[in-house]
Amino acid sequence: MEIKQSLVQQIHSIIALAKEKAVRSVDTERVFMYWQIGKVILEEEQQGKERAGYGDFLIKTLANTLEPQYGTGFSYRQFYPTFPIVNTLRSQFSWTHYRSLIRIENEDKRAFYIAEIEKNNWIARQLEHQIPTIPAYRAAANR
Repeated sequence: MEIKQSLVQQIHSIIALAKEKAVRSVDTERVFMYWQIGKVILEEEQQGKERAGYGDFLIKTLANTLEPQYGTGFSYRQFYPTFPIVNTLRSQFSWTHYRSLIRIENEDKRAFYIAEIEKNNWIARQLEHQIPTIPAYRAAANR
């Protein structure tokens, strides 16, 4: 007896979708983890305004302490100040999306790219290729 090819294809699709959802879920949790870490770091840095240079010391010390166990990536303290409201984080954006968006200093430009990601359903690689296209941003901003 032979198994129907359509049955096998249906099961392949179920497995592929489940894997995709699992990866997205893990990445969403990673985004929230970095947001929470950024919040904790910023709150610690702002406790004592007179501590000049404490922020740099804190980041380097935390990175040296955490990286052997968790790997690199704990120097993203700019994530929380860039996106201080947790409800504004979008679950469809990956950590790679956010890393690209953090580098955009101009808030209007960043908002433009956020809207473009949502409108065009850009993956992170597409966003990275689009960011240098400042004329596209200027044209949209001048409308």
